[in-house]
Amino acid sequence: MESKFKNIRHIILDFGGVIINIDYKKTEEAFVKLGITDFAERYSQMQQTEIFNQLETGKIGRAEFVAAIKELTGNDMSEDKIIDAWNAMLLDIPLRRLQILQQLQLHFDLFLLSNTNEIHEEAFNKILKGVCGFNSMGVFFDKVYFSHRLGMRKPDKEIFQYILDDTGINPEKTLFVDDSPQHIEAAKTLGIQTIYLEKGMTIEDDIFKSKYE
Repeated sequence: MESKFKNIRHIILDFGGVIINIDYKKTEEAFVKLGITDFAERYSQMQQTEIFNQLETGKIGRAEFVAAIKELTGNDMSEDKIIDAWNAMLLDIPLRRLQILQQLQLHFDLFLLSNTNEIHEEAFNKILKGVCGFNSMGVFFDKVYFSHRLGMRKPDKEIFQYILDDTGINPEKTLFVDDSPQHIEAAKTLGIQTIYLEKGMTIEDDIFKSKYE
């Protein structure tokens, strides 16, 4: 164990940009082609409009989301085109990253916390199955927390407090890794230790490399 982790007993990992590689630009480009030319103003890593907030907190599902997109475009396009555009940001899950998770499970309580939605969950489970044969991220964690199931999302402090209460873990002995600075700042307010995964960094090369090797 590296000395910098000697007081850490629990790890909470973000999903998008930390475990699965994502490219928001691909979804933006796909929706621009469908007629939503201001998509970048409606949805990004830093902010989003109400329709996407509702999707990620489970207040609306697939059907309502598709209907809302059709209304935005004024075009009765197929559901598949909309879903494909929404999923375009989801890239790959490197096998080495999953191996890192397996190593971490041997030494820490490991949790997953993701702002996501039912459409993306179905899509990334298929990606995962193609990589390792498992169709749920739950295999790699003690527990997973998805925003659309909890009805709350990062950076709201409530979702971090929910995890602390649900697990009983000590925030001072907990490490949270995320690639969005606003989420990192929210976790810090509750005394959780944090690592901001900056652009170009990966957990396998920049944070947990020595543990894997």
